[in-house]
Amino acid sequence: MKILVFSDAHGNAAALDGLVDEASSADLVLFGGDFAAVGAPETGLPVLERLLSLNDRVFAVLGNCDDPSFREELEARDASVEASLSYFSGLILTGSGGGSRFTGDTPNERSDEDLVADLRLVEEGSAGEDGTVTGWENLVVIAHNPPKDTNLDRIVSGAHVGSQLIRAFVERYRPLLVVSGHIHESFGVDEIGPSRLVNPGSIAEGRYAVVTLSGGGSEPFRVDGIELKRLS
Repeated sequence: MKILVFSDAHGNAAALDGLVDEASSADLVLFGGDFAAVGAPETGLPVLERLLSLNDRVFAVLGNCDDPSFREELEARDASVEASLSYFSGLILTGSGGGSRFTGDTPNERSDEDLVADLRLVEEGSAGEDGTVTGWENLVVIAHNPPKDTNLDRIVSGAHVGSQLIRAFVERYRPLLVVSGHIHESFGVDEIGPSRLVNPGSIAEGRYAVVTLSGGGSEPFRVDGIELKRLS
């Protein structure tokens, strides 16, 4: 299975034109939030419409630059996985929208408790001896705000600004894949236990990623590769 992953369009719908070929060969598309440019909520809808034109199977969350009410546009088009569970070919998808409280200059800054509350529909399975749970091997999480203390959440100063509670969620539920965005300079890949993590960077800056999976059916999915790419 091929998954096209990108994030942080910030109102630049034209940037998505470079993804037409990748999207046409992808089994599904994951978008990590920030449809709109900072202070320009009207730029979000053209990005959403262009995104939906790329592929019939799009799953997305809001970013910190998106007005919370914009989630209604995603839900009306059956594209939101925020605070919900969606299913595709054996995968389970859920998501957390918005970013951690920081400057207060963007409309969708939230507490850590609110960020992880979006993932509340992931119910506990049978607990193992180490306190982890089972049954979520095929879970894909899209969280605009990355987990804390990873390769995905370091700002220019070197500080880690990710979500501690989302990290704890990943440690406990061990999803197959975690897609983030938000911190443009921390495009990269990482791991927390068996979970594979990717921040593709900002598509407005030409960055995206391709994830390949194998397995499915009677076998759990496996992440075979994560390739960070850039539009030419």
